[in-house]
Amino acid sequence: MIRQMSEEHPPEPLDFFIWTVEDVGLWLEEIKLGSYRQTFKENGVNGEYLEGMSMFTTEQILRFIRRCHMKWGDFITLCKELRRIKVACLKGEQKVRRPWWAPSCLSAVFVKVAKRNRQSRVVSLKLEP
Repeated sequence: MIRQMSEEHPPEPLDFFIWTVEDVGLWLEEIKLGSYRQTFKENGVNGEYLEGMSMFTTEQILRFIRRCHMKWGDFITLCKELRRIKVACLKGEQKVRRPWWAPSCLSAVFVKVAKRNRQSRVVSLKLEP
């Protein structure tokens, strides 16, 4: 099955860590950072990479900014938008939809499991000091 990408349908923020490089590019357009789309693609920046940025050291952040030729303010915008979708995801503000790669016959099962996983992440987030 080939995934159809469209400018009209940005990627679903829920579980953004499974985004492809193309999904990240669409998201960059949505948050007005589309000028970095090609650079991110060339550097293989996908959702898993974005998720891992929260663990970056200062040196890794500076290396990323240099490699992607980002302005400091644009990097701050990127981080704010990442935080926004993470919080929305954890609070359950995002609609659960079947991902493009899951067969339609598993829609109901996926949505049920996704909601349960999201609830457990919210509970564990609240329990952390």
